[in-house]
Amino acid sequence: MRRRLVLAAAFCLIAAPLARPQEAAVVARDSRVWIGHEADYEEYLKTAPIAQVKDVGMGVTKPGRAFFAPGGLASSAVVKPLRPGLRQGFWESYKSEIAAYVLDRMLGLGMVPVTVERRVGSDLASVQLWVEGCRLLKGADQKTCTKPTEWARQVCRQRVFDNLVANIDRNAGNILIDEDWNMVLIDHSRAFAANKMPFEKEMTRVDKELFEKLKTLDEATLMAELKPWVLSKGSVEALLKRRDRIVAHFEKLAREKGEDVVFPF
Repeated sequence: MRRRLVLAAAFCLIAAPLARPQEAAVVARDSRVWIGHEADYEEYLKTAPIAQVKDVGMGVTKPGRAFFAPGGLASSAVVKPLRPGLRQGFWESYKSEIAAYVLDRMLGLGMVPVTVERRVGSDLASVQLWVEGCRLLKGADQKTCTKPTEWARQVCRQRVFDNLVANIDRNAGNILIDEDWNMVLIDHSRAFAANKMPFEKEMTRVDKELFEKLKTLDEATLMAELKPWVLSKGSVEALLKRRDRIVAHFEKLAREKGEDVVFPF
């Protein structure tokens, strides 16, 4: 199992080539179409008739791709009917996919695509919006990134988020980028269970906005939002302890190095 941060990604939903830097102003677009319309996409993914489901053909968890009728809000979605349980020594659950999306929305990150619970065939599953216009980060030259400061901010956010949700399976197969270098995070079926912070040493900077939102998380709100999707109250308590460690970590760094260094964005 790969736990080191590899800024490469991802279960490539669409392997479209990135624009060259000089072309970016003309063709780059944001593939995170759900931002600001989350409720609409949630409702659509829950209720839109599914025409067919095909094997994706990649990914350890063997996800499927559900296709909707043309002309709707979304063309397709990733389906994971992973019943909670141990697989190959790891706890896997489709519910963790939903929990990651809910927490992403609570923090205002906009990095995890809309994900809902739905019965597909005879199985309950997570159904996640299929993100168009993305490609593998590992096939891109990061030196050509058209917005390096914003990219650095996203990388820092990703590290904090994966530590918060105890995502022990962030690897080269589950980070996406679109034409405009927006990061999209997928594959959270192993999160919330191991109570580990795989990128604790890599947390060196974070934006003040996310840092302040982390501090507002409380048990009552998390239980209300996450209870259907995490293992137990203990999982929420463990999340809050990780949050406390993350906050304390950045506060210590700020005292040692200065706030301008630790909160540069």
